[in-house]
Amino acid sequence: MNPSVLILGSTGSIGYAVTKHLLRQQYRVTILVRNSAKAKALFGQAANLTIVDGDAQDADLLKTLAHNNDFVFHGVNYPYHQWFGNMDVVTQKLIDAVGPETTIVFPGNIYSFGLMKTPIREDSQPAPCSRKGALRLAIEQQLEQAAQAGTCRVINVRLPDFWGPNVMNDGVRPIFENALTGKAIPWLYNADIPHQTVYTPDAAAIIGRLMTYAMERHPALSAPYTVWNYGGHTFESMRSLFTQLTGITRKPLTMKVYSKLFVSIMGLFIPVLREVKEMGYLYENTVLLDDSRIRSLFPDFTETPLTEALTQTLSWFASHKELPFTPEPQAATVR
Repeated sequence: MNPSVLILGSTGSIGYAVTKHLLRQQYRVTILVRNSAKAKALFGQAANLTIVDGDAQDADLLKTLAHNNDFVFHGVNYPYHQWFGNMDVVTQKLIDAVGPETTIVFPGNIYSFGLMKTPIREDSQPAPCSRKGALRLAIEQQLEQAAQAGTCRVINVRLPDFWGPNVMNDGVRPIFENALTGKAIPWLYNADIPHQTVYTPDAAAIIGRLMTYAMERHPALSAPYTVWNYGGHTFESMRSLFTQLTGITRKPLTMKVYSKLFVSIMGLFIPVLREVKEMGYLYENTVLLDDSRIRSLFPDFTETPLTEALTQTLSWFASHKELPFTPEPQAATVR
C-alpha cells in the first residue's frame, strides 16, 4: 500500500510544493487546513487527497489525524511576529500526537547558526545570534529529544531561502509580481554578494527521496533523528538572479534595495518588519549550507534548469494574479 502522510502547512510555501510532489508519487495525502476553499483551488480534486478543515493547534484533532500515518510533514509557519508561543507550542502538540512508527519531516533553516563564516554542515555547532534563531534551535532540540526518546522518528531537512510557485511571503512575492509588471524589484541591504536559495519543487523532490529511503529502511535513514542540508543554487549575487528573471519577462531591470535605516524606521510601525530587522545579517553577509552529503546520497539528482524554474514560477504568479506573461517557447518546457 502507498505510504500515508499528514501535511501541515500544505497551502504555504514549502508545504505546497511537498503536497504536489507527494500526490504525484501516489502517497495517500491528508492535509489539515484552515481554508478548504483555498486548498481546493490549489490542489483540485485528487483521488488520494483528503482535505480536513481545522487548526494544527487543536491537539485532539491533530492526534486523530496523525494516528497511524507513516509521515507527518511539519510545514506549519506563522508570521515572524507570531512565532513565539506558536511555533514551539504546535511542535510539541505534534510530538504528542504521533506514535513511535511515525516519521516527522521538518523543513529546517539556517537561523540557529547565526553568522557562520564557513559553510554549515549537518554536524556544525549551532550559534544563534537572534531570538528567532534561538527559537528554531529549541524546536530542533524538541524534535531530536522526542526521536531519541522513541516517541517518533524525525527527518530534519535544512534549507536556505526558497522561492517558487505559491511562495507568497513578502520577501518573495513582490520579486515575481514586480518582474511581471516592470516595477522595481525589492531587496534588503545588499544585492551584490553571493546568496543561496532553493526552488521549492527541487526541495520537495529531495524531501520525497528521503521519505522513500526512510520507508525502505535505507541505512542512511536508520537513526531515529537525521539531519540533511539542501542548499539549491548559490548565485553570485541577487542582482544576477534578477537580471535573468527580467530577461525572461523582457522588462528592464530596476531594483529598490532598502537600507537598514528604512527597515528600522518602518519596524516601529510594522510588526513583521520589526522582526526582520534582527535577521538583517543574512542580507549583509553570505551564509551557506554545505549540502555535499545529500548530493552524495543522491548523485543522480539535478536541479530544475534555472530558466525553466523561473519561467514556471512567473507563470504561476501570472496565472494566480491575472498578470500578462507569455513565456518563450524554449523556456516553457514542463519538468
